[in-house]
Amino acid sequence: MAVFTEVSDDEARTLLHALGLGELRELRGIQGGIENTNYFATTSVGEYVLTVFERLSAEQLPFYLHLMKHLAQRGIPVPDPAADKYGEILHQVCGKPAAVVNRLPGHSELAPTAAHCASVGEMLARMHLAARDYNRTQPNLRGLPWWNETVPVVLPYLESAQADLLKSELAYQNHVAQGSAYMALPRGPVHADLFRDNAMFDDGRLSGFFDFYFAGVDTWLFDISVCLNDWCIDLPTGRGVPERAKAFLDAYAGVRPLASAERRLLPAMLRAGALRFWISRLWDFHLPREASLLKPHDPAHFERVLRERLLHADIL
Repeated sequence: MAVFTEVSDDEARTLLHALGLGELRELRGIQGGIENTNYFATTSVGEYVLTVFERLSAEQLPFYLHLMKHLAQRGIPVPDPAADKYGEILHQVCGKPAAVVNRLPGHSELAPTAAHCASVGEMLARMHLAARDYNRTQPNLRGLPWWNETVPVVLPYLESAQADLLKSELAYQNHVAQGSAYMALPRGPVHADLFRDNAMFDDGRLSGFFDFYFAGVDTWLFDISVCLNDWCIDLPTGRGVPERAKAFLDAYAGVRPLASAERRLLPAMLRAGALRFWISRLWDFHLPREASLLKPHDPAHFERVLRERLLHADIL
């Protein structure tokens, strides 16, 4: 991720030692993303990721960290936060909240096939079911209330046609959210940001999901839609790729069959997923924070995805 906080070797060494993770051999800032500061830490006993949280508070963070711990204990391949001798998994570095997790093996698959999409769909369903008994709750902090707050902030930066699209789609999503069908959708803890670069494959096999720091309680259908809008589209055009979408949905439904209301509302949630990331990318692009290695994402990408979802409601 972008490096907002410069962590020295000595500071990292002190934390890793307190966690019993061996002696620091190398500390390297991670480029990409715009929310937190992340470093790869190589020690005498393994590979880890040190995250310093720039926006999330110490009150919000236990939800994410304990969710990862909960999933890891139930066999879902996710990073497992390291605890100190007191059992604490939320730490502090440079006066900011921090965590250390094991580094998942493999690499991100940035040009996924239908087989990759099927693996992600199956694991997402397993993850949703494994989190049903998670005993902490926190809303999706980038959900509809945040969209309503943020759209007026970014509108002044848009051309009139873009502003009209943003306002009309936000009105539509507010309407959908008030309906009884939406209220009845199954929900629970969701990843909410499971893009291609937040999953790892090792020797062709899915080795895990990571970066849970946008997670929250929301509809499982929203989580599915976020995935379909990234894993199952053609990136240059934003158009859906039916073969990949079918593989993803079939594999997901093989673990957790979709309810009829979920199938009916899938087109609306695909639009919601595109809207959410268009808004956040507009915000990050036009109102950036200073950071070493910072590279804001192009907001035009999810504008294209949203327009495609409006044109083609049937993804299969």
